[in-house]
Amino acid sequence: MLGQKKWLSRMVEFMNDRLPMHKFDFEHLVLKKEVPVHRMSWAYYLGGLTLFFFLVQVVTGVFLLFYYQPTVSDAHASIEYINKYVSEGFFIRNLHAWSSSCMILCLVAHAVTTFAMKAFAPPREIIWVGGVIMLLLGFAFGFTGYLLPWHQIAVNATKVMLQTIERSGRYLPGPLSGAPHYIKELIQGGPVIGQATLSRFYALHVVILPLIFVAILGIHLLSVQLHGMSQGVDKPAKKSEKFFPFFVLKDLIVWGIAFFLVFVLAECVPFESFSPFPLFQPFNALGATPEGIRPEWYFYFAYYPLELLPFWLVLIGMTVTIVVLFLASWIFKNTQRRVLGVMAWVITAYLVIITLFGSVIYEIVKGVKP
Repeated sequence: MLGQKKWLSRMVEFMNDRLPMHKFDFEHLVLKKEVPVHRMSWAYYLGGLTLFFFLVQVVTGVFLLFYYQPTVSDAHASIEYINKYVSEGFFIRNLHAWSSSCMILCLVAHAVTTFAMKAFAPPREIIWVGGVIMLLLGFAFGFTGYLLPWHQIAVNATKVMLQTIERSGRYLPGPLSGAPHYIKELIQGGPVIGQATLSRFYALHVVILPLIFVAILGIHLLSVQLHGMSQGVDKPAKKSEKFFPFFVLKDLIVWGIAFFLVFVLAECVPFESFSPFPLFQPFNALGATPEGIRPEWYFYFAYYPLELLPFWLVLIGMTVTIVVLFLASWIFKNTQRRVLGVMAWVITAYLVIITLFGSVIYEIVKGVKP
């Protein structure tokens, strides 16, 4: 009995350190809250930018819902109708597409800089784990949204990605080997891609993922507000500024600049102009799979390794990466920020190189175009 009380006391103390609700008042959240000023202070704005682009996604997504038809017979036609006949429909859809990429870019940049600043150190574990979950949800948004136009490229690319999930079963032991096939059919809604698949992706993209994201985001923001901004550097910053109104005003200015840039992009540059496969033909089950199909750019970090390296090696690498991400607060608890900074630079270099030059590397190694 004494041992149970001691364990319960430790658990309460642990949660009180992670969620110090005694600081949930106007004085701590507004009047006393300060933001450190140092060489990495620019990274504090990345979280706010991610939130901003998520809000743009929500607003533009709601407008698209007025016209989009989530059926295999009408999905593609409804997208074309939005683009050609709805007033400012092309702009809203283009803004949705550009802001989705910007959101994922900010999510990744936020995760890398947070890692470099050791902002996951105790008692900020909940903040970090919540951020990792939102990072994965961001990729899930991209994966589910890619299928919704229901054109030849989207459907075939989704087939390839689902087949990759099923393929991992070959490398799992015993009863676990059948789990990826079950997961694939659960996502797909049946043995082949069809209406059930589109309906599930639509429900995930429009309802389920946003609800989960908002819930995690709420806990994440609450934790950040209670703990304040992380120190970010080894030595305490010599300068700081008031969170309100100075940092808040700067954050809003950054939001304004970001909106101006994405507005200009959406107005002037069609998102699909950078893709070799623009929105052309609706999906035809009897049609041939287009050659050289690739996922969106934010999946290149996994796509090109899958094309160039043994599948089992990439599978192990991805599994280890996800586990390390979730456990970073404990694995790197005693690691110096200088070391974490070097690791962050290596991660950044890999992501930039594989995203910008992945196709060139593939051609050099394989001697053919991807």
